Amino acid sequence: MSLNERVQEELEALEAILMDDISITYDEQSCLTLIKSTIFPSTANEVNKQYVCVTIEVKLPEDYPDSEPNVQLRNPRGLDDSTVNDLYKSIKEKCTEYLGQPVIFELIELIRESLTESNLPTCQCAVCLYGFSEGDSFTKTQCFHYFHSYCLYNHLETTKRHYQEEQEKLPAWQKSTKGFQAICPVCRESINCDVEELKTALPPKDLENAQNFEVTKDLRVLQDRMKQLFSYQKSKGGIIDVEAEENKLLLITETSDNGSTDTNEDPGPSDGALESDAQRGQRFDYRVSSGLNNR
Repeated sequence: MSLNERVQEELEALEAILMDDISITYDEQSCLTLIKSTIFPSTANEVNKQYVCVTIEVKLPEDYPDSEPNVQLRNPRGLDDSTVNDLYKSIKEKCTEYLGQPVIFELIELIRESLTESNLPTCQCAVCLYGFSEGDSFTKTQCFHYFHSYCLYNHLETTKRHYQEEQEKLPAWQKSTKGFQAICPVCRESINCDVEELKTALPPKDLENAQNFEVTKDLRVLQDRMKQLFSYQKSKGGIIDVEAEENKLLLITETSDNGSTDTNEDPGPSDGALESDAQRGQRFDYRVSSGLNNR
């Protein structure tokens, strides 16, 4: 049997077993066969319990299987770097063991078994930045990103409140008729969640067991400086809306074409000059009074 016939037989077997779960293409110019398959853990018919996944991309060189295939893992979901690195090591060992024999199906099954054994996200919750512990209630979005249910609920409630506040500021003709749409905090794709179910979730264990925040000596010194600066700003007529400040998520500044910050009529100190707290307070007063601080 020629080499091409051996490869063709393996590819036909893969298509017969995996059907729509595998994609096989052949590049005549490079003489490379490209195989792609997204692999999930084995959970019988309970698809909603597949919490991790990864796409395997295999390039078969012209002399495969007498040489090892080039294997890449793409778009890991719920897997941290150490888990992916462990998979690469296992793949390398399997390719060495099966040198001269068909190995693609073996690689797919190897990855599937690994995902099944550790079918729990090893990444961090993008909201609280803690990991997922046994017993934590977590949610997998349609885009395969993971959050503690408790954290996701609080995020959605906050973004919904901000959305409603912004809508109330608009004239009737500018208000959206579609209503609030929840989006993934990571990729901004639209997501659909049962908010009432999320609401009942308990805080994650790591968050509950986190060490209480303590004010250090250095932080107290900084607080005193900020208190003095606040008093100075207030005495000069500077107005700070504390409630509005607490609801801000990001501060966006505009930059000019040359990369410097655009301050319009608000020039900073001259080159080489050091700016004192009082000068910074005066610059803040100017921005408040001119409306520049409300961009």
